[in-house]
Amino acid sequence: MAVPRVIDVEELFADPEFSGASISPDGKRLAHLAPWSGRTNVWVRGIDEEHEAAVCVTHDARRGIKTYYWTDDSRWLLYLQDTDGNEDWHLYRVDLDAPDEPAVDLTPLPPGSRVMDVSPLSSLPGTVVVSMNQRHMFVDAFRVDIATGETTLHRENPESAGHFLFGRAGEVFYSRIAEVGVWEFSTVDEETGELRPFHRAGGPEYPMGIYPAHVTADGKGLLVGAYQGTDDLRLVRVDAGTGAETVVAAMDGHSLCTMGYVSRTYPPTLFTSRRTGEVLAARFVGERPELLVLDPHFADVYAELSKLSDGVLAAVSSDESEQRWVATFAHDREPGLTYYYDHGTRESRLLFRPYPRLDPAELAPMTSVAFPARDGLPLHAFLTLPVGVEPAGLPLILKVHGGPWCHDSWGFDPQIQFLANRGYAVLQVNFRGSSGYGAKHISAAIKEFAGAMHDDLIDAANWAVEQRYADPERIGIYGGSYGGYSALVGVTVTPDFFAAAVDYVGISSLPNFMRTLPEFLKPLIGNSWYRYVGDPEDPADEADMLTRSPITMVDRIRTPLLVVQGANDSRVVKEEADNIVGALRAQGVTVEYIVADDEGHGFQNPENLITMFHAMDRFFAEHLGGRSS
Repeated sequence: MAVPRVIDVEELFADPEFSGASISPDGKRLAHLAPWSGRTNVWVRGIDEEHEAAVCVTHDARRGIKTYYWTDDSRWLLYLQDTDGNEDWHLYRVDLDAPDEPAVDLTPLPPGSRVMDVSPLSSLPGTVVVSMNQRHMFVDAFRVDIATGETTLHRENPESAGHFLFGRAGEVFYSRIAEVGVWEFSTVDEETGELRPFHRAGGPEYPMGIYPAHVTADGKGLLVGAYQGTDDLRLVRVDAGTGAETVVAAMDGHSLCTMGYVSRTYPPTLFTSRRTGEVLAARFVGERPELLVLDPHFADVYAELSKLSDGVLAAVSSDESEQRWVATFAHDREPGLTYYYDHGTRESRLLFRPYPRLDPAELAPMTSVAFPARDGLPLHAFLTLPVGVEPAGLPLILKVHGGPWCHDSWGFDPQIQFLANRGYAVLQVNFRGSSGYGAKHISAAIKEFAGAMHDDLIDAANWAVEQRYADPERIGIYGGSYGGYSALVGVTVTPDFFAAAVDYVGISSLPNFMRTLPEFLKPLIGNSWYRYVGDPEDPADEADMLTRSPITMVDRIRTPLLVVQGANDSRVVKEEADNIVGALRAQGVTVEYIVADDEGHGFQNPENLITMFHAMDRFFAEHLGGRSS
């Protein structure tokens, strides 16, 4: 195939024309996300109406909306929004009978507080339970009347490191950190509030807690992610009365995918029935994400849906009857295809392609690869090679994911396609500490920041050189959050290895990063940052953390560097970027620095993404020799 055209940055990083579709509980309406006034908003139309009949029901011209909820009353729709990326989420209500009316903030909160979770409550129609930290260090649960906005304290949290779990019919469970790395689950007496523990779990292999932790449909127990002495994360039912454990879903050699619990924008770990609350399917990690179907009726539905795309089912919703479905598929080159399917008639129709301007033939396939680290630890990665180019001696960009307790997976990523389209080979390695590859793989990262975790990245790049995909003189590194930290580690710990680096909202000082995290998060990170990195208030730990911090090695940086930061980042504060840039400039080292005043931990507004990737386009072309628009 001929080399494809250079795809415009604007084409790749504009908001999708359509996304996030779901069907209403009564099956009469379809909601989806689409641009309005330069921002993603929620649109609604009749299920059998043409797309042109859709009405924009939210009108946020400041920041795009990514998460919305149907309610049990077809008149109301809810959505989450923060302010310029600060992650202080509020819950808003819109009236579908009066879509031009302003949205109502159901959760007016003091600065620094946020909505953490929204749960429907079938026992009280017209109500949702909202978990939020009005008391800054405590996440309490409130009943919110959707129509009136009246808010009532539902459960007051006795601990800063605990939270409530709610079943569909109002069942209440409680999760608390009993000791560092150990979570205790209890029933809650409806009258006295007394806690009765029935399950404990933990260990270093659970750095982000026990996920999932989901109340069973019958309200008599929990569905939790558990290793049970194996290396694979399983879905296990724990009976609240007896504590007995029953494996619900497991795949040998594969772990549950917990990315759905990292962010609301990722595909869910569990598909659940709107009608019954039962789990329909569970998502596992593999060369492609793998679904294990658990419900007989959904198995029949899934068989029909699977005929619609050669991708992987990423999102699905149904009406209460579970006859009408809306399904969206993940794919590396044809992303987000969304269909309407009627199980009664077995008929389906394509609702939309999110990126109609992109030609799948011009996009690069993503391939799963594997190789050992230098100490023998198996590493899994994804390789994307440019289309129409001999896959030999290419400039390589090591794209490092954030977290670090997350993982890359097969699918469409405009960042990866942007780089491949410019002629770069792109390698995404799930280094030690990444989720999804077993307990041993995660815990191998303890105290290995800037150590073996970085070695894994170097080993991955060397593998690409050994396979002759990559030119060893033209290797770049780019990542966000932990990936930004990795880029800075790359140009300090191994200053002669990389020819260019991009740090996107990355950490430059581990102690300062931990000290500046939001206070209400600190009781929750004992098994992650404190266990895996150290305690900045302990002098010995702080000294070790500083040896692993790029800011203390800034004099080693001679690699061309681009730094990108959101001014409102509440996770990795702007000071982290300011300090590394200031130190370099004080030494007379040129560094390019982009700050967006209306962004937080990762850019969302299209104009900021376009500015960032135009800069990367020029930067990598200059230092690695790829194409540029």
